[in-house]
Amino acid sequence: MPRIIVTTEQSKRSDAPVLLDERVHPEHLSDEHAAAQLVERIGWAVTDASDVERDPAQRPAKRQASSPS
Repeated sequence: MPRIIVTTEQSKRSDAPVLLDERVHPEHLSDEHAAAQLVERIGWAVTDASDVERDPAQRPAKRQASSPS
């Protein structure tokens, strides 16, 4: 199954945080709403990874994905 994984540049280290590790299904791109939710989760993970790279003490808490309408 395809996956999206977002981590920091320090990914060669075993303690590098994984900010997003998500299976991707065709349904994630089946309509505009579902695709927007996927992009939103990727955006959160990229922002969090950038924050962690600047200050490793700022490992973010896990975010709750919004429920589909």
